[in-house]
Amino acid sequence: MGKRLLLMALVVFIGCKGTSQEEKKETKQETAYKVTKTDAEWRAELTDMQYYVLRKEATENAFSSDLLKNKQKGTYVCAGCGTPVFRSEYKFDSGTGWPSFDREIEGNVAFDVDYKIGVARTEEHCAVCGGHLGHVFNDGPRATTGKRHCINGVALNFIPDGKN
Repeated sequence: MGKRLLLMALVVFIGCKGTSQEEKKETKQETAYKVTKTDAEWRAELTDMQYYVLRKEATENAFSSDLLKNKQKGTYVCAGCGTPVFRSEYKFDSGTGWPSFDREIEGNVAFDVDYKIGVARTEEHCAVCGGHLGHVFNDGPRATTGKRHCINGVALNFIPDGKN
């Protein structure tokens, strides 16, 4: 009797499908962007790393961006389409290795939720071309917004004030 009960329990246990094995569904919806290009057009216009980050939602290596220590006044624009997404006065040193801002230029950045690392994170992308910029976290400066927009530097170009 004990062996039979153990065998039945083992069969039930093996037959159960745990939720940890289920594939997480992305909440990203198909959106029609103002700037739309074919994959071939994006590949031709962007560097390999820009394409990888902006179009394939990758993350550049920490501390690799030339923009990380940039202290000039100006505007950070999407490297894919040139849309202004952040201002220099919103930039701060988070110590994370990626350019960080406490707020975006409203209306030019859109947000989704992704589960790529197993937990929900707020992803941000250019509202005009859909290019992946980075993620938003709630550990930014408390004196301002409390937000940390952790952005891939390769997803941005910088335009100094007066050079627009």
